[in-house]
Amino acid sequence: MLEEIIIAGFGGQGVMSMGQLIAYAGMLEGKGVSWLPSYGPEQRGGTANCAVVVSDEPVGSPLVTSPSTAIVLNNPSFEKFEHRVRPGGLLISNSSLVTRASKRRDIEIIEITATDMASDLGNTRVANMILLGAYLEFTKVVTCDSIIESLKKVLPEEKHHLIEVNKQALNKGASVIPVIRQS
Repeated sequence: MLEEIIIAGFGGQGVMSMGQLIAYAGMLEGKGVSWLPSYGPEQRGGTANCAVVVSDEPVGSPLVTSPSTAIVLNNPSFEKFEHRVRPGGLLISNSSLVTRASKRRDIEIIEITATDMASDLGNTRVANMILLGAYLEFTKVVTCDSIIESLKKVLPEEKHHLIEVNKQALNKGASVIPVIRQS
């Protein structure tokens, strides 16, 4: 198994934390991983993306030019990365904010109203975790349990009260995949 992922959006949308959680969860599961961040001119509000590689083998390079998956959280990220997804790959977008639709027919496309769904949970900041839950349910690259364990390790103690809403968001994201597969 080799999964090469690009996650992209505005700074402050949790792009980097999504990548870090996937990499940390992969380490917990004994997989080879790499995480490579790329920031725009501003940390909050500017564009940001990261490349994550998860493999059953040691990872030779953290560079991802033709991802097997792109998870995009805004229009600029969609425009930058949609065409880079390799044929047969996966594009997941937050359709609450991404207004363009992919015309590609050689990739799997999953559009999720993640910000709206996060609002239903009472915290729009977990939209990234909804997308992550859907991605994990679709690919099984790492388990949601490993993501939760990673959250427990990376969040400071005073933020542990947020683990429950993050878990709810992961589950909500995972729950859309069976519905998508049926349609």
